[in-house]
Amino acid sequence: MNQQEDTLSGRSGSTQAPGCLVSALNLLERLGNKLPDPAMLFLVGMLLTWVLSHWLSGIEFQELDPRYGKPIEIVNLMSSEQIVLFLTGMVDEFARFPPLGVVLVALLGVGIAEHSGFINACLRTMLAIAPKMLLTPMLLLAAVLSNIVVDAGYVLVVPIGGIMFYVAGRHPLAGIAAAFAGVSGGFSANFIPSAIDPMLAKITQSGVELVAADQSVNPLCNIFFTAWSTLLIVLVGWFLTDVVVEPRLRETVLDGDDEMPRIDAMNRREQIAMFCGLGIMLLGLLGLVAWVWPADSAMRAPDGSLTSSDPPVPLMESIVPLIFLAFLVPGVAYGYISGRFQSHRDVIEGMTRSMESMGYYLVLVFFASLFIGAFRDSNIGVLIAVKGAQSIQQAGASPAMTIVGIICLTACVNLMIGSASAKWAMLAPIFVPMLMLVGLSPELTQAAYRVGDSSTNIITPMMPYFPLVVVFCQRYVKKTGIGTLAAMMLPYSLTFLVLWTLFLLIYWHLGLPLGLQAPYTYEPPVVPPG
Repeated sequence: MNQQEDTLSGRSGSTQAPGCLVSALNLLERLGNKLPDPAMLFLVGMLLTWVLSHWLSGIEFQELDPRYGKPIEIVNLMSSEQIVLFLTGMVDEFARFPPLGVVLVALLGVGIAEHSGFINACLRTMLAIAPKMLLTPMLLLAAVLSNIVVDAGYVLVVPIGGIMFYVAGRHPLAGIAAAFAGVSGGFSANFIPSAIDPMLAKITQSGVELVAADQSVNPLCNIFFTAWSTLLIVLVGWFLTDVVVEPRLRETVLDGDDEMPRIDAMNRREQIAMFCGLGIMLLGLLGLVAWVWPADSAMRAPDGSLTSSDPPVPLMESIVPLIFLAFLVPGVAYGYISGRFQSHRDVIEGMTRSMESMGYYLVLVFFASLFIGAFRDSNIGVLIAVKGAQSIQQAGASPAMTIVGIICLTACVNLMIGSASAKWAMLAPIFVPMLMLVGLSPELTQAAYRVGDSSTNIITPMMPYFPLVVVFCQRYVKKTGIGTLAAMMLPYSLTFLVLWTLFLLIYWHLGLPLGLQAPYTYEPPVVPPG
């Protein structure tokens, strides 16, 4: 390590975070640790909804339900009849939770690709062929792309980022910072559809149904915005890493283990397997294009459209199965050609392992489904949405300021609750219908949520992988702590939050498409009272 110290450190020193920042972060960590688990937050929210429904059910409201044009009536969920309905419908409520099937089916395919080593091979190759001068943007791009495998980037790309920078004679903590910024700060920036897109869209749909039961949300309603956001994250992250973060780290002495981890080169068989897997993926994509191309294709709507919502387009309805197949087939091919898979049992094991990691998610979904169901059945969500929309109108807030407010509020909530799906399940039943009633589309609201959610991931100790990244840093600098990592990541977080917000506003102003079937505005239906 001594030779690398001479190259990287310059002179002995420390980059520990300022005392006030460390104190603030420690306070945030203590407060966050006192919060119940997100699953329990949903349970508490459901119980509070019950109590509120009992109290509000005796009040006559003048506000009209936008679905029916009649005064809103709060249903008492603590009545005998509603308790019976709750008990008899609990299993169905859980099973019908919109994102549940989406996530599980998509991850079955992704699990095969990960277990076989196909995804690992692709990411390693991408980083290995990067020229030294382009190492930072290539690492950031690989980090952003790793989000198609949900959490694989944290355990794969982040440590590899440190190794790549170390081998290149650069400070390894800068590589970890860049990779962490791409994986977590750029969580909602990707030009490849992943399980997160339909999952968030399904949760958004639950909010839409409080106002418009017959309106659907396309799983790829943000895909164009997130694709362009990838370029933003890579360019901004590149600048911050090379100009701001790494120069500051030059005074940080490397005092980690003498034997550092390294990236093992792929053997010839693995290289052939990877190219075969990529070739199969490309052939599958070309086959899909050929299938969809004819105007009378079965994957189009009866009128030949690929973007209509009524009638639904089979291609859009098949996004999740297509993601499943896109990873399953190349993953299986890689596994057998590389020798990782010997029989069908290895394929099933890959699927099983991906499902084993979903145990906590299933618990979270159980309580989230009950909370959302209570919000829906009590009509409290509609009441909050209508009154919130009235408050926004009375305050005279512009649409742009409303969206900025949603982004900032989400960024603050993200400091306490790390799970993207958990937060959106809590916020969507409020934000989505509220903004629909002031003329803003659910697709725009979801895009704003994704910006706020991603930007502060990298500075909150409540993010589940934050402590793991601290451990990765300690391989090189033993005294790295939570305050050190947060201080290192703060430039990324604040810059992403500001520039990404501005990017969304400019993108909106230019009228560029957010995604498929994704308008910026919503016209609330005018239903005469009666």
